[in-house]
Amino acid sequence: MTTPARRTAVVLFNLGAPDSLGTVAPFLTNLFSDPAILQVPGALRWVVARLIAYRRGGTARAIYARLGGGSPLLAHTEDQAAALALALADLGEVRVVPAMRYWHPRAAAVAHALTAWQPDEIVLLPLYPQFSTTTTGSSLAEWRRVARAAGLACPTTAVCCYPVIAEFIEAHVAATAAVLRSAGDARVLFSAHGLPEKIVARGDPYQWQVEATARAVAQGLAANGQALDWSVCYQSRVGPLQWIGPSTVAEIARAGRDGKALVVVPIAFVSEHAETLVELDEECRALAERCGVPAYHRVAALGTAAVYISALARLVRGVLGRAGVWAATGPRTCPDGLNGCALAGRE
Repeated sequence: MTTPARRTAVVLFNLGAPDSLGTVAPFLTNLFSDPAILQVPGALRWVVARLIAYRRGGTARAIYARLGGGSPLLAHTEDQAAALALALADLGEVRVVPAMRYWHPRAAAVAHALTAWQPDEIVLLPLYPQFSTTTTGSSLAEWRRVARAAGLACPTTAVCCYPVIAEFIEAHVAATAAVLRSAGDARVLFSAHGLPEKIVARGDPYQWQVEATARAVAQGLAANGQALDWSVCYQSRVGPLQWIGPSTVAEIARAGRDGKALVVVPIAFVSEHAETLVELDEECRALAERCGVPAYHRVAALGTAAVYISALARLVRGVLGRAGVWAATGPRTCPDGLNGCALAGRE
């Protein structure tokens, strides 16, 4: 009798984004209704979320109009899912499916679909290399709720973070080196999405993990004989709170004063979306021109680069059969209190 092939599901966590101009407002309402994003009491949060969605809706719709009426994020994530499924084909029956936090396909729909498929094991894999309570932490919390509601009870393992895993760094080094070769003498800005300082002050590890990634990429470039002028900066600030810095805007202005060309690396984004295609490619480029930056170059997000997909495949293989939440490397990973957190390779 032939033994049935083992069924493995890999769920790719990502933010999600509007797929049409008409879905901008509900997307923003979902985003700001998340207690990990807007930390106010529940009933009030719903009201405030709708108010923010209304106030920011016009600006957001204008951004997505520049992208043809919707974000390409889901399409890029589906491409990554297909590439990862091929890389894991030897494991038996493998399904790699996106689960978006704030727009479709939502985690609840994915959990119900997997309940019908009946996998032997599930791996939750964030497309956020650096852990934050506002991204991976929020997605893990939602998954626990919806999986329980769907009756999805098979063994589940999650990857917490992978800020310096070798293949991830190698992919960034290769992509950045290729742009630097044509850019000549340029300063490298490793740009990541920002966070309010109060979130980091409560123990969120995102900032130090972003800086660890940037440092590892800079060291990889230096090992290839490329002396590097580089800094880490943070983009996409909104609202009145104090955010971690320096800001990408401030670093662009500094490069203008210094007469330095720029190579901008989206160090925490692995898929193209509004923050790369509009904010970095259009708004920051225009700012660089106004500030007198001699040349402005942007490194593409890793997307389906073979080395990056290899990194994701190694992460999946490394955590199969281990219940709980696992990190790829390092003595500091996610905040204390994240259930099941441990270091890979150590029980």
